[in-house]
Amino acid sequence: MDMISLLVGFIIGGGITAIIMWFYLKPKQDKAQADIQQQYLQLQKDIETRSEKAQKDIEARSERAHHDIEGRLEKVQHDVDIRLEKALADADAIRKSAEQDARKMRTEAERTAERRYADLAKEADRIENRSEKLDQQQQRLENREKSISTQQSRLDRRRNELEKSSEIHLQKLEQVAKMTSSEAKEALLLEVEEDSRQDMARLMREIEERARETAEVKARKLVTMAIQRVASDQVTENTTSRVELPKEELKGRIIGRNGRNIRAFEQAAGVDVIVDDTPETVIISSFDSVRREIARRALTKLIADGRIHPARIEKLLKDSRKEVDRVMQKAGEEAAYEANVHALHPQIIKMLGRLKYRTSYGQNQLAHSVEAAKIAGILAAELGANIEMAKMGGLLHDLGKAMDHDQEGTHAQLGADYAKRYKVPPIVVNAIAAHHHEVDPTSVEAILTEAADAISGARPGARRESLENYLKRVRALEDIATAHKGVEIAYALQAGREVRVLVKPEQIDDLAAQRMSKDISRKIEETMQYPGQIQVTVIREMRAINHAK
Repeated sequence: MDMISLLVGFIIGGGITAIIMWFYLKPKQDKAQADIQQQYLQLQKDIETRSEKAQKDIEARSERAHHDIEGRLEKVQHDVDIRLEKALADADAIRKSAEQDARKMRTEAERTAERRYADLAKEADRIENRSEKLDQQQQRLENREKSISTQQSRLDRRRNELEKSSEIHLQKLEQVAKMTSSEAKEALLLEVEEDSRQDMARLMREIEERARETAEVKARKLVTMAIQRVASDQVTENTTSRVELPKEELKGRIIGRNGRNIRAFEQAAGVDVIVDDTPETVIISSFDSVRREIARRALTKLIADGRIHPARIEKLLKDSRKEVDRVMQKAGEEAAYEANVHALHPQIIKMLGRLKYRTSYGQNQLAHSVEAAKIAGILAAELGANIEMAKMGGLLHDLGKAMDHDQEGTHAQLGADYAKRYKVPPIVVNAIAAHHHEVDPTSVEAILTEAADAISGARPGARRESLENYLKRVRALEDIATAHKGVEIAYALQAGREVRVLVKPEQIDDLAAQRMSKDISRKIEETMQYPGQIQVTVIREMRAINHAK
């Protein structure tokens, strides 16, 4: 009962509070609504006022723009009128000038036509006179033809008479000479042929002597000048390298237990290591100078390091190969710079650098190539040839010697193929291939490359040759000479620089001796390799011996 009374009291209290709040908030709500309505009306008036003002501004601006456009149109119209008047005036002036030019051209054309008409009239008169002269000349030719016909008839009669007379005289001559006319012709031809051969041989000797005198003087001058300007010292190199040891005990460590170290070194380096009784010295032997240099550097490092075993040997050999590659690359670049040859492919430069460790008859091939390039450049400058191509041919002519241990073929062909692969100019490729007469030279620069190679290799002190090779070359020269028919004996003189051939005079005449010298020279060029040039002298000696009793 108390709860219900409490609940009823709470409801009645809440309702009274709500009624009081409604009476209290209703005036404020009405006032707020009136304020909102008034602000809305004021805002609507402001919008209308601003709209009218904007409309008036737009009308004013439109009117001003209209006035501006009219003013500009009037100005443009005025400018157009002025330009039109000026264009009309210019057109009138051009028309007047064109009329004047037309009148001048018409006058000039009339004058030209008059002159041409006069020239044609003169030409017609000249042609008419020429026609009359031709008619007269034709008449004279006809008269001359009749006279020639008459003379021809007389000559025919005279020829018949002479033929009959010559037959009678020929029969008498055959009776006196006791031989027929065909036999007389053969005898006469043989006599004339013999005389002609003698004259030909004498003329050939005179021409060759004159050419040899002038060519020898000029060639000696050029060669002397080239050698004088580029001659350099040559260092003799062998196929072995010596490695000095700080103490004798290191020989045992190089050999190793049961020869383990020396076998590993020889197998990895591709060389022969000679450990003999020479005190504190080890010799490295190999035909490949690059491998020999790699082995020398590696062995020197092993001795300095002191740790000698197969693994260390392989590592130091690998490092030495990289080091020698860098040295060869640098040597190739220095050689190209010294010879003043540019724009070479890096692979060409690298292969050229390998010649630093290659020799021929004791002459360093890289130094020889640089020297040949300088000589070829000097000769090309003197003769007016392409200096750049001649220098490049001289520098690269022995490029194949850097690879001929590894590949088959002559060094000239190998070098030409390698240069062609790396876009070397065709003139230089031909110079490389032709410098030992394996192919025909196609340019002056190729001939100069061959000459420069011969000059550099043949100058005194440039090369040396072993006794065995020298004897083989001398015997080969004598065998080539004695293989020809009619040779009595042949000698190789002046260290193989001259071949002197004595022939049988009853079998070989002067003309045949000339031909034999050329044949022997050509055979030597085709079958042998030699520095410089070889002189072939054929001697035909006739001795008449008799005894007085």
